Amino acid sequence: MILTIITIFIIGYIAIAFEHPLKINKSATALLVGVLCWTAYIVMGDDSHLINEQLTGHIGELSGILFFLMGAMTIVELIDAHDGFDVITSRIKTDNKRKLLWIICGITFFLSAALDNLTTAIVMVSLLRKLINDKEDRLLFTGMVVIAANAGGAWSPIGDVTTTMLWIGGQITAVNIMIKLLIPSLICLLVPLLVLSFKLKGNITRPEITEDTTSATTVTERNIIFFLGIGILVFVPIFKAVTSLPPYMGILLGLGILWIATEIIHNNRDKNYKSALSVSHALRNIDMPSILFFLGILVAISCLQSIGILTTLAQFMNDTIGDLNIIVPLIGLLSAIVDNVPLVAASMGMYDLTAYPTDSYIWEFLAYCTGTGGSILIIGSAAGVAAMGMEKIDFIWYVKKIAGLAFIGYIAGAICYIAIEYFFHL
Repeated sequence: MILTIITIFIIGYIAIAFEHPLKINKSATALLVGVLCWTAYIVMGDDSHLINEQLTGHIGELSGILFFLMGAMTIVELIDAHDGFDVITSRIKTDNKRKLLWIICGITFFLSAALDNLTTAIVMVSLLRKLINDKEDRLLFTGMVVIAANAGGAWSPIGDVTTTMLWIGGQITAVNIMIKLLIPSLICLLVPLLVLSFKLKGNITRPEITEDTTSATTVTERNIIFFLGIGILVFVPIFKAVTSLPPYMGILLGLGILWIATEIIHNNRDKNYKSALSVSHALRNIDMPSILFFLGILVAISCLQSIGILTTLAQFMNDTIGDLNIIVPLIGLLSAIVDNVPLVAASMGMYDLTAYPTDSYIWEFLAYCTGTGGSILIIGSAAGVAAMGMEKIDFIWYVKKIAGLAFIGYIAGAICYIAIEYFFHL
């Protein structure tokens, strides 16, 4: 059974990687793989009732991620419809590729720590569409946004779902994770940023601004929707901390507030004008195939988790290697292939708090490696998957152009963390 499920997953993974040569949409492949993995599990398994309960539990967890993704995408789409991103783009005057890359990556890195890497990736990719017209240039910047978002999310307790898991589980404390991982995470971004800066030359070409009087918004409307939308995204982790409700509840609350606000703002407008700027219209414009791709991938990986293959793999590395300075980076590299959430969950179960108490060396290192290792492949992180869907990034293109940069940044940050611990014993 295990061999069958692994084979299905590997074949599906290859099909996703070669989406363009095969001319089969990755979302269709991901959904097929997810269902087939669970079908093989229940057909070949012994207890169908237990397997159904496992699937129901996983779907409950995954639905939260999907609702969050849909809510965040809708809010960003609504800001875009109101030309809200002009608040930022109008202040970015440079057309120089190098300067712009540093500005974009800097904003992404710190915004990701305040929001989270997924939301930040969605916001920044939308922003890049307003700044860069050339498709190849925009894809290159998008790849760096993925690296910056994941690096920025790793050093904040609310910046990445795995870091949040460790924080809630009592493995790390908020202040300690920020102190220990800020420099390694920054190195993880700065190394690829410096390498790419030497390669970039010339200026970007900005999209032509077309005036559309039927959908133009006033400056006041633009500012209200932009700051309200961004405020809602920032509010989500605060809402979670105060209420202990999952993030998707916060994003849905925010979406409801924004929905009411737009209805009030455009209450006396022409029906066609109002429709183009409504939440209903924004919901129709979000990229549902990307959300279904995300669903398929996570469903497939949840099957691997349920059959115990991820826990077994973690235990095998612990028994055969033993050195945490090797095991944890390997887990991080593995998170580029499979979702980092079950990997961290397996690690939390394998290394208990009795042997490794709160803020032990392993936990911050695990947060860094699983948070940034996913940047090496485009489907290795939620930020990457979102960017992949929004910009239709080819898997192979990402491997050729971005994976190497992400890898050297990942290794540099890991070495930095080990060195700081060795010399300063923080």
